[in-house]
Amino acid sequence: MLITPIQLVEEPLHFDETIAPGALDYAPDVRQITPLPIKGQADLVVEHHGADPFTRGAAHDVNDIRLRAHFAAGFEVQCGRCLEPVQVPVEGDFDLIFRPNSAETYSGEHAITPDETEIGYYQDSGLLLEDVVREQVLLSLPSRILCKPDCQGLCPRCGQNLNQAKCSCSSVPDDPRWNALAGLAEKLEPKHK
Repeated sequence: MLITPIQLVEEPLHFDETIAPGALDYAPDVRQITPLPIKGQADLVVEHHGADPFTRGAAHDVNDIRLRAHFAAGFEVQCGRCLEPVQVPVEGDFDLIFRPNSAETYSGEHAITPDETEIGYYQDSGLLLEDVVREQVLLSLPSRILCKPDCQGLCPRCGQNLNQAKCSCSSVPDDPRWNALAGLAEKLEPKHK
């Protein structure tokens, strides 16, 4: 769904969309498994910018888009240890401001205010709701998830999922280069008389 400032001039745009599983590509290890309803509103926020003394630009208006919405869906992500799929419910609300790319005409470096760090940008053609939802879903997902608290993970040698079966790697001898350090801990401990 493309949202443009022209659509918002007369009144806010209310939307109630559903994104089907597979419609958006989130990340290689993230998959949407249920429909994702998103309900919200887009408003036009006109900012009046004064003349810029550095670039000698004239005063002008900037058409920002304020996007507020709620979303919820089921996702599948990989376990952080064994890489098995784990189902994760994701739900969130956002209230964001987007400015057209063409509004920033500064050349070189310049300081920004703390409020400007919260602003996103959209192409002159408009703002794609799906792009915003994709970003918000990825930000809402936990940074690391386990399939169970005591997940054993994968064997570092053969890759066997240790939750499903033991591997035979434990019988493989250790790296012989470490043999020189064998028994060092016992030698360093103080002896009791």
